[in-house]
Amino acid sequence: MIKKQLIAASLALTTALSGCSQSEDVAIPTVTHEENKKPNVVIFYIDDLGWGDLGSYGATGVETPAIDRIADNGIRFTDGHSSAATCTPSRYSLLTGEHGFRSQAKILKGDAPALIQPGKATLASMLKKAGYTTGVVGKWHLGLGDGNVDWNADIKPGPLEIGFDYSFLLPATGDRVPTVYVENHNVVNLDQADPIQVNYRGKVGDRPTGYENPELLRFWADPQHNETIVNGVSRIGHMAGGESALWKDEDFAQVFTDKAIEFIRANKDNPFFLFKSYHDIHVPRLPHPQFEGKSTMGVRGDAIVQMDWMTGRVIDEIENLGLAENTLIIFTSDNGPVLFDGYRDSAIELLGEHKPAGPFSGGKYSRLEAGTRVPTIAYWPGTIKPLVSDALVSQMDIYASLAKLVGVEVPEGEAVDSLDQLAVWLGESTEGRTDLLEESLGNVALRHHNYKFIPGNDSKPRFIKAKKIRGGYQSDDQLYDLDQDIGEHNNIAAENPELVEQFRTRIAEITQGSY
Repeated sequence: MIKKQLIAASLALTTALSGCSQSEDVAIPTVTHEENKKPNVVIFYIDDLGWGDLGSYGATGVETPAIDRIADNGIRFTDGHSSAATCTPSRYSLLTGEHGFRSQAKILKGDAPALIQPGKATLASMLKKAGYTTGVVGKWHLGLGDGNVDWNADIKPGPLEIGFDYSFLLPATGDRVPTVYVENHNVVNLDQADPIQVNYRGKVGDRPTGYENPELLRFWADPQHNETIVNGVSRIGHMAGGESALWKDEDFAQVFTDKAIEFIRANKDNPFFLFKSYHDIHVPRLPHPQFEGKSTMGVRGDAIVQMDWMTGRVIDEIENLGLAENTLIIFTSDNGPVLFDGYRDSAIELLGEHKPAGPFSGGKYSRLEAGTRVPTIAYWPGTIKPLVSDALVSQMDIYASLAKLVGVEVPEGEAVDSLDQLAVWLGESTEGRTDLLEESLGNVALRHHNYKFIPGNDSKPRFIKAKKIRGGYQSDDQLYDLDQDIGEHNNIAAENPELVEQFRTRIAEITQGSY
């Protein structure tokens, strides 16, 4: 049975929040209730973390004690999936409960318009119906504004127009301009006398670029990542102005963690939803110096250590406030791992015996299992019992499952790909999905129980080869029995034509209709 209880009496805070020099004070909204019987919900959404990148999933060369603790005391899913092998579609699916292909979601430029427009139901707006205060802190990469963003004025629509009460964002990614924080509707610490310009077509302003001034770079970047230099790193896109608002990559851990804790403290007496969305371990990997050398794998491993530290700080705060037994925590990643993704930072050379994807093939961008099979953990002390679950679960199902938990009815046509899997997420059942589509760069593959079917396609992204990832893009159909062939090496499509046609039909049924 689902455990519901009142939050314990508020604890007096004994330490002040660490200062965030990057931001002026902005009031965190609260919603007052006489009592709180609904659990708080925190989603830790990591970037580019592979199935094998945590100690609890078999990592070597790096330790992740904070996350391993919740994995050992919660549910550690072995077959948990993002909806897509790239981040924007996965984030879209998590927040809307539907596949990214239904809205042509793809990896966005840093100045792209808002992908989720006002009026579209989201996980945040659904939880607000149940009385939750909602916040997002960290990487966004779902677009902002209407396609002609003025970074020097109110930036909207954005998270506040689709159900969030508070947002503190990295607008796109760390490797894209603009390299500033956006709090609610405005760039943080912006001097209006030094307005921001962003252009993805040509150079603006006089900042050096990687292609003009390679001698200024901290490490080599490929042509895509070789434009405006900020903090010694060239980025995708060109940016001028906004000097006082520029962030420093090494500060991400402190800044975003402090903002998340500030939001939790402001809402400790009320039900809250926090979407804690990480930049780590995405490129450029520039962890704070305190994490230097904390792994054997260079900056990628050190960024994993930093990510674990950030997660542990937030969990410790929840426990110190007496909220742990009334807080459901979900930890997962937006897609699988990638070692080289535009910058030469020795991630490949220093990998050692570590296997970021565990026993699976592929990774970020790939049609194979490691593209979407990612670490997935559910933790709720006193309600969820320790369990290792082999159930097939999808991040899209968080929407319908939480709606069931908090008593919100999902109307027809909303979150159309999200299934009520609450019993699975709480460890009361190990019967997960039967079917799941896995997206990758405009393509889909089908998981049906233990089978993985990848329809043949002549489209083969050329950049995959440079990433040194097995992409699974080929003209012939592929069929794998994952019970016998977890690494997807033995294609059995030719020997099973009836299964191939059955699965091809099933893909059409889902893409043209629903599950």
